[in-house]
Amino acid sequence: MKPPRLYLPTPLAAGERVALDANAFNHAVRVLRLRVGDALTLFDGHGGEYAAELVAVERRAATARVLAAHAREAESPLRVVLAQGVSKGERMDYTLQKAVELGVAAVQPLLAERSVVQLDGERLARRVEHWQGVLVAACEQSGRNRVPPLAAPARLGDWLAAGGGEGLRLLLDPQAGTGLRALPAPGGAVTLLIGPEGGLGDGEIAAATAAGWQGVHLGPRVMRTETAGVAALAALQALWGDLG
Repeated sequence: MKPPRLYLPTPLAAGERVALDANAFNHAVRVLRLRVGDALTLFDGHGGEYAAELVAVERRAATARVLAAHAREAESPLRVVLAQGVSKGERMDYTLQKAVELGVAAVQPLLAERSVVQLDGERLARRVEHWQGVLVAACEQSGRNRVPPLAAPARLGDWLAAGGGEGLRLLLDPQAGTGLRALPAPGGAVTLLIGPEGGLGDGEIAAATAAGWQGVHLGPRVMRTETAGVAALAALQALWGDLG
């Protein structure tokens, strides 16, 4: 059985003793019930991973010793930024979790005209913290050692007006006349724009198109927001990344 993987948001190096933070402690000790001497794999989000073992477990704290560094990576050669219209609760969580598993390089949450969820202030801050936890947990599970950056949520119109997105900018639109397979291979990054529940409004699609975004479809069926981004990421990785 492989050692459990834990993220620690602190630089790691072989030979050091490190305290597990609250999230890592809860997962390792309270959920997995690991004990002194049990093996761990740690990563700090900046690349590579570290073999480690638990050397102390107390009621509310635990310490690990870092044994060795390993340069293993699981990043896709295709850089895809997911610009995702914010959706409700578990739908957004699902999208973020599966996006990490499919190799997304960065995530930009967007508040759009038809967004069911309207967040601001403290509620928005709590939701962003929750999303960050989802990304970290998905990296722990999927074997990735680099946590995709989560940008501050933005209003879609403002983001488009400010030139948001990088590389080939693709807008998922069921009414578009072009499918992914009709596109030439990108020479660099791809930004994928997905609407929230109810999709993007006509004005938002027009604004994106005027800003140089390419509308694409994924076939004859209309997908839910939590399915659309995942399906598009899988297709992009199969076409130009490392899936399959």
